[in-house]
Parts: sequence; C-alpha cells; structure tokens
Amino acid sequence: MEILLRRDDVDPEKPNNAGRTPIWDAAWNGREGVLKILLARDDVNPNRQDAYGETPLWVGAQNGHEGVVKILLERDDVCPNKHRMDGETPLWISAQNGHEGVVKALLKRGDVCPNRQHKDGRAPLLCASANGYEGIVRMLLARADVDPEKPNNAGRTPIWDAAWNGREGVLKMLLARDDVDPNRQDIYGETPLCVASARGHEGAVKILLGRLP
Repeated sequence: MEILLRRDDVDPEKPNNAGRTPIWDAAWNGREGVLKILLARDDVNPNRQDAYGETPLWVGAQNGHEGVVKILLERDDVCPNKHRMDGETPLWISAQNGHEGVVKALLKRGDVCPNRQHKDGRAPLLCASANGYEGIVRMLLARADVDPEKPNNAGRTPIWDAAWNGREGVLKMLLARDDVDPNRQDIYGETPLCVASARGHEGAVKILLGRLP
C-alpha cells in the first residue's frame, strides 16, 4: 500500500461501484494501520459517504471496531453525526448493535447528537432499550441531553419497547427516573403493561405493577 501511495498516478480516493473508497474499506475491516496511513494524507476525505450514505466512521461503529472509531474521532474534521439515507448515525448503529465501547467513545465527543432518530423515529436509547443493552442504556441515561421519553413514529418510547421485549433490567433503570411515564400509550393506545402482559413477560409485568399507581 505504501508503495502504491508513493506514486503520483494512484488515486487514494478512487471509489468502487458502490462509492466505497480505500479508507471506507479499511474502516469496515478494522485495519487500523492502513487507516492511519490514509489519514496522514491531505487528499483523503474521512467523511466521504458511499452510495448508501455510510462513512468510514459509520461502518467502523457498525462493526464494533473501537480502534478505528477512536482513530477517526481524534480528528476534528470527522463528523460524528453524518448519517445514512435512513437517518442512522454512528451512535445509532452502535447502540442498535450493542457495541458499548464504541458508544462510549462517541459520547465523549461534545458535538455528538444522542437523540438523532432513524426515519422510523427510533433514537439510540430506544434501540438499546429494545435490545436489552443495559450498559449502553445506562450511559445514555447519564446524559442530560438524552430524552428518555423520545418516541418512535408509532408513539413507542424506550420503556414501551423494553416492556414489549421483556427487558427487565432496562425497565428498572427507566422506572427509577421521574421523567419516564410508565402509562404512556403508543398510537394504538397500548401501554407498556399491556404489551408485556400480552407477550407473557411475567417479570416485566411484576416490575411495572410495582410502579403503577
């Protein structure tokens, strides 16, 4: 690679048919050394998106490559909020996939938007809550700028999705807050208790009944 990059006739930004450049592929595969070599050049764009809107940071976050994410986030010219066409940011996809270390690295950036939603309205906290990623939920709830009641387009909040999936640990964390409404309904009028009951999540039902007036 170093031999190729020493040549004036080699384009370090040459994309494939999907718009993916060498730095994109390096980030996708977790190639930290290659990433550093490419980032040392002035003619490499670390925010360049492929045909789907995915940046090197996005794919590094998606795949849980903490080293790649940290290298990219050290640069002031890397935007942590650049999203795919469907609205998924690096924080969103790392929360969705349970990559706790990546979420932690992203949240250290002062310019990250923790409430940025997917086109269907799901925010990072809702994704982590639905999947039972307690460590990520805890990190997000520790931030004053995270809305614990942010609903998706169907009116389903993090506590609603946690109840739907029987995520007892997440339920307890959300119910410990004063700004979470355990009776909040989705657009069809279903509450967290309603969906937990319908799906047979006995533990979740007991937790909710212990909190409900």
